[in-house]
Amino acid sequence: MDSKSKQWQHPGGKLRELGAETLSDAELLACLISTGIPGKPAEKIAQEILERFGGFKGMANQPLEKLLNIKGIADVKIIRIAAAFEIARRVIQGSLK
Repeated sequence: MDSKSKQWQHPGGKLRELGAETLSDAELLACLISTGIPGKPAEKIAQEILERFGGFKGMANQPLEKLLNIKGIADVKIIRIAAAFEIARRVIQGSLK
């Protein structure tokens, strides 16, 4: 089986083997979400969140309270996602502390 047809249990395996640039937005978000809930894997939850907010840009512009209302993922996962957006914002602004 070549790397293009390989199936990963989680996008983190794909990231490790092929690099972050090969992942879709949903796969990248699923890496932050980590685990799903019974009957719904992290990647499916990630896809639903991206659709709800219109992608990463839409998510980045939401107040934390609105993100905390997302059903299916615990607060700690939303906090992880919010932290990732803040890191990205600081990188873009050149203001890493």
